[in-house]
Amino acid sequence: MLQVIDETLDKLQGLILAPTRELAAQIQRVTDGIGTFLNISCITCIGGTHTSYDIEALRKGVHIVVATPGRISELMRLKKFPYQDLSVVVIDEADEMLSRGFIDQVTDILSYIDQNKSGNIVLAMFSATMPKEILALAETVLENPKRILVRSSQLTLEGIKQFYVNTENDEHKYSVLTELYETIEIQACIIYANSRKRVEDLAMKMTEDNHTVSFIHGDMPQKEREAIMEQFRLGSTRVLITTDLLARGIDVQTVSLVINYDLPSNYENYLHRIGRSGRFGKKGVAINFASRNDMNIIRGLEQFYQTQIQLLINPEN
Repeated sequence: MLQVIDETLDKLQGLILAPTRELAAQIQRVTDGIGTFLNISCITCIGGTHTSYDIEALRKGVHIVVATPGRISELMRLKKFPYQDLSVVVIDEADEMLSRGFIDQVTDILSYIDQNKSGNIVLAMFSATMPKEILALAETVLENPKRILVRSSQLTLEGIKQFYVNTENDEHKYSVLTELYETIEIQACIIYANSRKRVEDLAMKMTEDNHTVSFIHGDMPQKEREAIMEQFRLGSTRVLITTDLLARGIDVQTVSLVINYDLPSNYENYLHRIGRSGRFGKKGVAINFASRNDMNIIRGLEQFYQTQIQLLINPEN
């Protein structure tokens, strides 16, 4: 995208859509960092901020917008999104963006641009996982697309050591977690739970037991989410408890351990979650808490990714 932007044209030429505000903010930082050397400007348009700020920034002129679908839909509804000079649209985490939660907004945005703009637009979709049904759906959105796909047989989780803990039942998870927390030396760790209430309850219990943790989920105010992420990036807090809000794309170089307090609801999210460790060529560790009823999920993950998840702890031993 940066290669094809005309920096002498002070108009919007590139749009990147991402599923979460945190990922959009990260993409904007990276784009800004590289774009600085190319005299290319980039802003985010995301929820949790005043729409008037986005309208004013767009009026002044920017080259690239990184956005969440809801905010772009709102700007289009207000007729304040200058799409006329767009030449590249990128959809990141495409399988998530083409799922039921986003598909209507994404297709409405693409249809609006297509119907109201003359000239061709390059449309690109990216994701580390692309289930067959989503790939088929992408084919209906893209026109004669070039495919760059990794065969599932070539997918590797090298660099991330995977373990599971036999917790027997859900009630034992917390005692196992606190034992791990006290015995493992870590730089930074992300703990995943499957609901916002589970995240809050776990954070509260660990804080009551004098463990220093922070937590984040989608119901929190944007400013608070930004502050928590910044503290985690800077190392002010070393343990972050979250939902799948932070499963995709988030890069924090110091993260060496991912704990699935709850196993993810689908196999694709497993790869995204544990991929938060072992980034930038570093080694990572993923520990999965599995009750007796979860063992079929562990075996399913092993088969799906052609990998091995080793037993780390058995409370009965």
